[in-house]
Amino acid sequence: MARSIRDSIRGKVAIAGVGESTYYKRGQAKEPEYVLTLQAILAACRDAGLDPREVDGFASFSNDQNDPARIAAALGLPELRFANMVFGGGGGGGSAAVGNAAAAIAAGYADCVVVYRGLAQGQTYRFGQGNYPAAVSGGMAYLAPYGVLSPAQMFAFRTTRLMHDHGIERGTLRAIAMASYHHAQANPRAVMRGRPLDEAGYDAARWIVEPFGLFDCCLENDGAAAMVLVPAERARDLAQPPVYLLGAAQGSGYRDGASIQNPPDLATSSFKTLAPRLYAMAGVKPSDVDVVQSYENFTGGVVMSLIEHGFCGYENANEFITFENLIAPSGKLPLNTSGGNLAECYMHGLELNIEAVRQIRGQSTSQVPGAEVALVNSGPMVPVASNMIVGAASTR
Repeated sequence: MARSIRDSIRGKVAIAGVGESTYYKRGQAKEPEYVLTLQAILAACRDAGLDPREVDGFASFSNDQNDPARIAAALGLPELRFANMVFGGGGGGGSAAVGNAAAAIAAGYADCVVVYRGLAQGQTYRFGQGNYPAAVSGGMAYLAPYGVLSPAQMFAFRTTRLMHDHGIERGTLRAIAMASYHHAQANPRAVMRGRPLDEAGYDAARWIVEPFGLFDCCLENDGAAAMVLVPAERARDLAQPPVYLLGAAQGSGYRDGASIQNPPDLATSSFKTLAPRLYAMAGVKPSDVDVVQSYENFTGGVVMSLIEHGFCGYENANEFITFENLIAPSGKLPLNTSGGNLAECYMHGLELNIEAVRQIRGQSTSQVPGAEVALVNSGPMVPVASNMIVGAASTR
């Protein structure tokens, strides 16, 4: 007999520490990517009150180039017991990496796992660039000859279909961008702090590819972020209030990964099958969620993900997804309260997982009063997406 999904991970693992390097505009970091990654890991260990040598596992995503064995050597770990990477590019693996780390702890493969992402595009290559070699294969062979080269172009297909099929207005995309920039103004870590965005500024921005203007698109940054996970019982004795992982899911629906822009459901953020699994595992409903951190590769994916996670429907999305509803502390559903990928930093979305932890601790720079349940979705519109729910001690 199959065991219940509720028997899996809920409340067994806690996030004990979070940390980041300084966040830089792409190409402006003075330190190597590897050093930035070590800085973030050490900061997360300090936050947890742990000796870094107590770490015995690592999990990352999106083809992170910082090898766990090399990190273990630099930190002086007595033993490396677990090393894991989530398949797929982009930010779809952020919450999945947290889920994988938690699974390793719950199964006894490791006792203290760091989830990390180091990204210094100015030192390696740009994820969002539109340049491809003269010879391409696979799906790109059907796109590159016609000038479809960049993620903005590819995800514009999905958002255009969403807007056409369901009457989503561009003002709804604008509300998401403005909320992220609004929250960034209170966040000293945010790259876009001191650069607020209003309706006129959004509307006047140059087009990238319709329906995306400049402020619909994520930033490009150098830096690193990290989280420390430990068994729930151990977390009670550490420096910070424990934040418990209630659920994590990863994957996609039927043929979401079909190439050449050919999935049967084009206007999806890939969460239609994940969201029910996540809620069942966590034992909560959309109405129980106090704050959402939604990966914004582009604003259209956020609209899809909010709908697919049950916070509104297609029919009332324009009325629900408004600037007033998305801002802390008073909005109905505060969104991306650190500034997110649009205005805090693009660390492939791991900064959103960190912000969810800070909200539950009561330590956000745009705090939602009494927040006990936070949801993160990672990588909307990519073929393999992921999500997670974290909660305070009262939710276990």
